[in-house]
Amino acid sequence: GTADQAQLAEKIGFKAVLISGSSVSTQVLGLPDVGLMTMTELVHNVENICNASNISTMVDCDTGFGNAINVRRTVASVIRAGAAGLFIEDQASPKRCAFVKGKEVISLEEAAGKYRAAVDVRNELDPDFIIMARTDARTAVGGSLEEVIRRGRAYLDAGADVLYVAGLQSRDEVRHLRNALKDRLRFLSGSWSAIKPPLTQKEIQEFGICMAHCNLRSIYFIALHDFLVEFKERGFDFANEFKKKHEDHPMGGADISSGVFDLSGLPKVAEWEKKYLPPEKLEKYESSLGLYDPRARGEKNS
Repeated sequence: GTADQAQLAEKIGFKAVLISGSSVSTQVLGLPDVGLMTMTELVHNVENICNASNISTMVDCDTGFGNAINVRRTVASVIRAGAAGLFIEDQASPKRCAFVKGKEVISLEEAAGKYRAAVDVRNELDPDFIIMARTDARTAVGGSLEEVIRRGRAYLDAGADVLYVAGLQSRDEVRHLRNALKDRLRFLSGSWSAIKPPLTQKEIQEFGICMAHCNLRSIYFIALHDFLVEFKERGFDFANEFKKKHEDHPMGGADISSGVFDLSGLPKVAEWEKKYLPPEKLEKYESSLGLYDPRARGEKNS
């Protein structure tokens, strides 16, 4: 949901990230994922992430922020922000996170119109842009696997590249969906947390799932929560122990910040200064103190 997370994923070698609407709502705005975020707030965050990294970015666009006409503007804005693809869900507004009870879906006809609008804009502006159609029809009010199949067929007929299915309940349901749509379903994605035990990497490949993601927000907050609890109880003795333990970590270093400074591009700033500024302006590095020298970090990481 944030630029630094995308930068870290790119540094480690991942090829794509998904900007979760739920993560943007909770991490950036501090609001629950119930349709309170606006299109411009989402697109602003997408621009920040795309400007900060070169990793391919997929975007959760909730319900498209209105009807099919609004969807045209949403898709155009996300394309211009630099993303590689997006998905729009068929929930009624106000929407809810895929894992939360109380969801409702709009009619198949209205949803298919949204996907046709999204595909039209994609074809006009960027033919390589990926349009994913997400259906929440399995876990919404009155939902069923049969309704997922009915909608999935219609959404693919509308031109969607990928069918994203939220909330299938078992491995058998995944197999049934694949078999029912085998004549047209090339690329399948979705949220699989309801399936127990969790799908393995081998099963994800066997089911032909083209995009499976891990929620970094949960991992981040678990780790941060545990650190803050210990920090509150023990104070700076614990903080100092933590820093000492991780001083050689790729994201550690001077006061546990060197890796983050590197990630955000501070060494590159020092290179630009050397290239563009008068020599006397560079004397500041020899006349000041600091634990982090971007010039040395640039040489270390080159």
